[in-house]
Amino acid sequence: MITHTLSARELAQNLSHAKRLATEGPVFITDRGKPAFALLRIEDFHALSGQQQDMSLLEMMQSMPSTQGIDYEAPRLIGELREPVY
Repeated sequence: MITHTLSARELAQNLSHAKRLATEGPVFITDRGKPAFALLRIEDFHALSGQQQDMSLLEMMQSMPSTQGIDYEAPRLIGELREPVY
């Protein structure tokens, strides 16, 4: 597996380049010269975390330790949506 390293500035200036690099392997993002973040393909994230790939975004967020104890239920839409929501 190939790994790449980009500075936070390089990431901000060329996100599409970082995404292309992530197809080859993890991209480490540095902040002031020190690794701070990692950019992965979602498939690689699922493989590393052991999470099921068919989880919804809400289920994924609920499984994160930092969100434990937070209850959220999305409001239900009543009637028809007649105008676009922005």
